[in-house]
Amino acid sequence: MGWSSWLLFFYLSWSFFISSTHESQTYQLQLLQQLRKHLEHPPQLDILEGYNGDLCNLSSSPNLGIVCLENTVTELKIMGDKLVKVSNDFNGFAIPNQTLSESFSIDSFVTTLTRLTSLKVLRLVSLGIWGPLPDKIHRLYSLEVLDLSSNFFSGSVPPLLSRLVKLNSLTLDGNYFNGSVPDWLDSLSNLTILSLKSNRFNGQFPSSICRIITLTDIALSHNHLTGKLPDLSTLSSLHMLDLRENKLDSDLPGMPKELITVLLSNNSFSGKIPGQFGQLNQLQHLDLSLNHLSGIPPSSMFSLPNISYLNLASNMLSGPLPNHLLCGSKLGFVDLSSNKLIGGLPSCLGSMLDKRVVKFGGNCLSVDSQNQHQESYCNVANEEGKQSRCRAVGILVAAIGGAVLVISLLALLVVFLSRRYRSRRTFKQNIISKVEQDNIPTGVSSEVLANARFISEAAKLGTQGAPVCRVFTLEELKEATNNFDSSSFMGEGSIGKIYKGRLENGTCVAIRSLSLLKKHSIQNLKVRLDLLSKLHHPHLVGLLGHCVDSGIQNDSSSTKVFLVYEYLSNGNYRTHLSEMCPEKALGWPDRLAILIGVAKAVHFLHTGVIPGAFNNRLKTDNILLDEHRIAKLSDYGMSIITDEIEKPEAKGDVLKSSHKINLEDDVYNFGFILLESLVGPIVTGKGEAFLLNEMASFGSQDGRRKIVDPIVLTTCSQESLSILVSITSKCISPEPSTRPSFEDVLWNLQYAAQVQAMADADQ
Repeated sequence: MGWSSWLLFFYLSWSFFISSTHESQTYQLQLLQQLRKHLEHPPQLDILEGYNGDLCNLSSSPNLGIVCLENTVTELKIMGDKLVKVSNDFNGFAIPNQTLSESFSIDSFVTTLTRLTSLKVLRLVSLGIWGPLPDKIHRLYSLEVLDLSSNFFSGSVPPLLSRLVKLNSLTLDGNYFNGSVPDWLDSLSNLTILSLKSNRFNGQFPSSICRIITLTDIALSHNHLTGKLPDLSTLSSLHMLDLRENKLDSDLPGMPKELITVLLSNNSFSGKIPGQFGQLNQLQHLDLSLNHLSGIPPSSMFSLPNISYLNLASNMLSGPLPNHLLCGSKLGFVDLSSNKLIGGLPSCLGSMLDKRVVKFGGNCLSVDSQNQHQESYCNVANEEGKQSRCRAVGILVAAIGGAVLVISLLALLVVFLSRRYRSRRTFKQNIISKVEQDNIPTGVSSEVLANARFISEAAKLGTQGAPVCRVFTLEELKEATNNFDSSSFMGEGSIGKIYKGRLENGTCVAIRSLSLLKKHSIQNLKVRLDLLSKLHHPHLVGLLGHCVDSGIQNDSSSTKVFLVYEYLSNGNYRTHLSEMCPEKALGWPDRLAILIGVAKAVHFLHTGVIPGAFNNRLKTDNILLDEHRIAKLSDYGMSIITDEIEKPEAKGDVLKSSHKINLEDDVYNFGFILLESLVGPIVTGKGEAFLLNEMASFGSQDGRRKIVDPIVLTTCSQESLSILVSITSKCISPEPSTRPSFEDVLWNLQYAAQVQAMADADQ
């Protein structure tokens, strides 16, 4: 009888467990189906339509991920395709074809979402969600990762978010949040990643952030932050600081010693670069360009053991660089252009033997006279700055002296009146106190500040337009190529012939020869060449200079232009894709790294310069590799100097539509590069119909084995491969409106690389 009771007890318990598990699964499935309805049935959630199986066994994809722990949903990732962002006129309401519809309710959506109380990871990206984020989001008390990037959230960040004490990653990039950055962020004591890029935050950088000692990444770029940047040296775990394109105007503060990447460009930082920056031994990437920094940069910055990228361009740096300055062994890029430096260039920056890219045009250095100002320009500018500062100090001293005198006289008047009219002392003192306050010379202070701003802007404008690209003579180029001998001919590029040359200082260069129709004056053409020379990016082949030869006797209708580029010794990307040369063929992680580099370069060409450079002739032949297999894009920006730039000049609407078409062309052509990376060079020249047929083969494992490059198959993880297949099919879609943005392409490439790195680590 006892055994029967125990068996009955276990049976009932097991039945209850099975029943409760089933009910929990059903309830969670219903919640996800409701979320799908709220999000207006995005294709990423079509798999839930009519689904009644085990929710935790749903297969993940690059655009949908559901992870369970003990039959409870703990991770939800939905990656949408609503990536088209509106202008700064977005007013917080629905926009057709960009946001969810007017009937969408952010409150109802979040109410449903918060019933998934066990969520630890929540990523809702590019879904067109709009409206202010409700406070009730704090009900997801188990959240450790929250990513709501690339949506249309507006208003302030809800204060009750501070209750998510388990949160270690908060990403709200690419929205329309406004107001000040929350000052309660230090309540999130476990936070490691804080990313609020590309919003409308204003006000000061909150000092409360400096109390979150767990932070490893801070990204607040592309906002409207003003004022002082506080001392950050307490953030001992901080590796990455990105505050680009704000309005911060203080001196540079103390920095933590573990920093690896510091991006502070395009602000209004002033004063000297602190010597402490030369002690950041982990630092690899430092960008202080487009500020108002002055003085001589610390010598020790150039010799940091890990520094590889140092950009100090477009500041007010002045004086001579030390002759004994040393450069670190990893330093590959230095930009000192558009400052007020004088004297010689230290040997470690002037030597071409180190294969180091150094930009120094627009100064008053005693080298490369064609791209330098006269030394008097820098001396006059420095003297004017000193005189202006002296005048400002003099005005300020006079103002303070006047104020002291007025206050002293008023004090004597107070004493005199108080003795004569003791009975009315209190009344008189109040009146005089008010007179004192009204006579404080606030107008003088604002004038001084206005003068300071004027001087700063004048100095900044004085540095703009300075040449940063060398002008070669035709005789120099003939000498470099042995009069363009056939032995130096490297082949035909997508535009013009290419020759290999060696300059007088021993530098190897690639020289592109173009014949352009004389539709522009020589001066107009040089302006365009100067614009092209300003396109600087680590993954663009560096344009070192140019030569314009308009004296062609036998063809009066054309102008000969020579573009001088850095020479990359490792050939083009296409030669590293064929399995016919296994010693050269790249594995999947290396291909991903190259694709990411090129995507960053194209994204920069589209969005990082004004006007954007489109239609960049993207193909594997135009991706060149240096000796370290770092990818650099060539043939970019040719539309700036060729006839293509004339096509969209008729009307504003035509210009916009042309740029849209060119942008889509770049996405489409990059899709071909992705496809070649997957299947090898056999795809070249096969045509669109072939491509669309072959893309269908990617849908199955057997199909992939037949078409994908064997080297890729043996070096990739299936999930990483699936991500690339998905984004490739979108890029080469016949319908331009369905193609992704380059931001989306880059995101997917980086995600695929992350997935691959995790898979490699597991192995």
